[in-house]
Amino acid sequence: MSEVLTSPFIEKGSMESIQDEDMKLCTEAVNGDAAALTTLVRKHQRWVYNIALRLVLSPIDAEDLAQESWIRIVTRLSQFQGKSAFRTWAYRIVVNRFRDGKRKKLEQRITTFYNYGEELDSIPFETLNLPVELEPYQELVVEDAKVGCMLGMLLCLNREQRIVYVLGEIFEAPSAVAAEILEITPATFRKRLERARRDLTSFMNEKCGLLNEANPCRCNRKTQSFIQAGWVDPYNLKFTAHHVARLKQVAPKRSQALCELTEVQYGDLFREHPILDGPDIALRLRDLIRDQSLRCTFGLDEMS
Repeated sequence: MSEVLTSPFIEKGSMESIQDEDMKLCTEAVNGDAAALTTLVRKHQRWVYNIALRLVLSPIDAEDLAQESWIRIVTRLSQFQGKSAFRTWAYRIVVNRFRDGKRKKLEQRITTFYNYGEELDSIPFETLNLPVELEPYQELVVEDAKVGCMLGMLLCLNREQRIVYVLGEIFEAPSAVAAEILEITPATFRKRLERARRDLTSFMNEKCGLLNEANPCRCNRKTQSFIQAGWVDPYNLKFTAHHVARLKQVAPKRSQALCELTEVQYGDLFREHPILDGPDIALRLRDLIRDQSLRCTFGLDEMS
């Protein structure tokens, strides 16, 4: 069983000591200490990547979003004054980069719950038939299909709803912290989160069989068709092959009646998704910093 992680908003140690450590690393990095910069980025890069992944679905797009965000974070390190937690400041940059970015292919394709539901309904049930060498990994392949399908549901939320759901429901950011990241009031954040939960829960209650047994859709019965459609590659799993941890281990009971299903239970399903290690952005940034032409291109000289 994989490691179970808490949210990035629930860290070990006192908040004061965590902020002091981050502030010290920021100061040293701004003063030219490459080792401090590497330590700072590696401390936070996994969470940045996993937040990005839940915003855009595609691991490749998530890598791009994470790297672009870290370049912005690094070039603005001198602006961080420690008035908030470093992660709050950094996640605000990630969110704003996501807001400003163009919609990638998947986000253009998956736009509404209605259209996504129609597409899922059009995919037939089939018995999973993996090559012999992959049969021992059948559970992982089905899990990969499940995670990809559920992340597709997140794309049906508009961008603001998706941001608040990822921060508030999946990663359980306190409303005051999430509101600070999004530069809105806590009341506005809670209202947006309530709407996002309601929309997503309504869709899953009607379509998904993970909790509502009345729905016929089952991950293991859709996986073969997902493979044939190119949504899942059993030889190159996107979400389960190299995961390092989970936020929560969940074993939902299928016997619950529809009226007993709650938004919290559906949130638990998303928190059960694997936490991926993601790319080593710190290593990439180190290479950028060493290359003078790239320093100029990405504005890394602005650090000092």
